[in-house]
Amino acid sequence: MKVLIVDDSVVFRTTISTALSNIAEIEVVGTAANGRVALQKLEQQLVPIDLITLDMEMPELNGIETLKALRKKGSKVKVIVFSSQTTKGAEKALEALREGADDVVAKPEGEQFDFENAAKSVRESLLPKILQFTDSRLTLLKKIIPQETKQYFLNESLNISNISKSTGPKQNLNLIRPQAIVIASSTGGPTALELIFSKIKGPLKIPILITQHMPPVFTQILAKRIYEVSGIPCTEAQQNEIIEKNKIYIAPGDYHLEIIQDLDARETKRIFLHQKPLRNSVRPAADFLFESASRVYKRDLLGIVLTGMGEDGAIGSKLIRENHGAILIQNKESCIVFGMPGALFELNEYDDIKDLEQITTVINNLAQGY
Repeated sequence: MKVLIVDDSVVFRTTISTALSNIAEIEVVGTAANGRVALQKLEQQLVPIDLITLDMEMPELNGIETLKALRKKGSKVKVIVFSSQTTKGAEKALEALREGADDVVAKPEGEQFDFENAAKSVRESLLPKILQFTDSRLTLLKKIIPQETKQYFLNESLNISNISKSTGPKQNLNLIRPQAIVIASSTGGPTALELIFSKIKGPLKIPILITQHMPPVFTQILAKRIYEVSGIPCTEAQQNEIIEKNKIYIAPGDYHLEIIQDLDARETKRIFLHQKPLRNSVRPAADFLFESASRVYKRDLLGIVLTGMGEDGAIGSKLIRENHGAILIQNKESCIVFGMPGALFELNEYDDIKDLEQITTVINNLAQGY
């Protein structure tokens, strides 16, 4: 994977280069101080470039302008944007995803930014994003995940490679009656969610809960965006909040989201947030949401797994189906990365597979009532 680093800060260009050094599958083939220089290097094509890391704030041609120019030219180069962990930065990151960026990474800041810590932070956050576009992702990721969280990596005790394929019957989604929908997404997820919810018509007769792999602040802006395009109340989930119909809940960045049921009022379901170690190398992890939702809703649950890297949601989806709920996955053709839905496809642990338009139709039919 040949990488071009685009950032106006020489310190940050060096930080990213250092973070990506000594990885056999990745070669940094150049740097650029702004988007204009980057476009010139791509046009010259002295060395083929597979992926660009792109800063948002640059002189002459900023990140958004560079993205627009790339996609207007028809360039298929992968783009991972770096964005500050601020409201403005998160808004620009989501805009970049809408303009064709493939993924986003939060820039290290504050205490993270002495050179050694910054390089380590970038390495751990950026490498998985790059390696999702290669065939060597799993082998290399296991080398870079911090030792203290390795037991949670890909649910090692329940790794899907140790799970036999499902041979059970598939449910007809036209016949199910879910009382809640849970959604998992990662790379490509924000754009997919925006496309889906821009066509969802409220009011919804059931709640929808979403785990999207994004940092803090970014999930808050994502929730705001979904509300803007749908008109359906959508917020970051709050601790101990009662789950209500006609509301969309987003797991906050850096917090796992689970659903719990009141012992004295079993119809009441609540939000439970926690910061247990990374699972599947991420926090929030969809498996926590799917597993807890399955325990609470049993057969009255639909899980949807959208585009994204890795295998997060696979174990939770298996449990949903074991409890007679249903699983819908996004098809490969409409995914940015067919990792999460692909894992379920390989396991045959799904009930139906559809593109984004068809998934939208399913949600509209099931969430609006029958």
